[in-house]
Amino acid sequence: MERHDLIPGEGSLTRDEYNQLMAILKVARMGHPVLRARARAIDPADIRSPRIQQLIDDMFQTMKEYQGVGLAAPQVHESLRLFVAGFAPQPHEDEGEEEHVPLMALINPEIQLVGDAVAEEWEGCLSIPEIRGRVPRAKQIVVQAYDRRGKRIELRAGGYTARVIQHETDHLDGVLFFDRMRSLETLTYLEEFGRYWSREEVRAE
Repeated sequence: MERHDLIPGEGSLTRDEYNQLMAILKVARMGHPVLRARARAIDPADIRSPRIQQLIDDMFQTMKEYQGVGLAAPQVHESLRLFVAGFAPQPHEDEGEEEHVPLMALINPEIQLVGDAVAEEWEGCLSIPEIRGRVPRAKQIVVQAYDRRGKRIELRAGGYTARVIQHETDHLDGVLFFDRMRSLETLTYLEEFGRYWSREEVRAE
């Protein structure tokens, strides 16, 4: 998956000047109607507009601020079929390297499942802070979408990247992660998760 530069190709802004224009957006929390509505598609002709490009940049900045690995437009009160994602972990001594999620901004994504293999893993959500639960997801997917340049792309993803894409696409359909859980028995606050379920931190999506 292509890694996109956050700085537009046009204009003469320096990196510092451009970063000053980026904003931290307010994240909608569970209970806000925007999280339960089906988001509307973005006209491909509008993708390169200043408004959509600024929204993408602000979403990347907001995701980074809150240490998320993905963020969908409805989570920042914009009912549009758009999400951003990306995570580059730091390797730890004596530990296996966590899976890298390429930096991406996907618009009007359409997911096809590949095969029947499903994995159940822990998920969190910036719109449901301090909560974790085990969610079944397809192990392999193909996603068709527009990138931030308005180019139609097709990506094949597996593992954690596939999970993140499925999680964020669910937000575009008004679906929250616990709607996908087979049972609510593992639904837990983060403090109890760390105490009873795992010693490793799970990043919010």
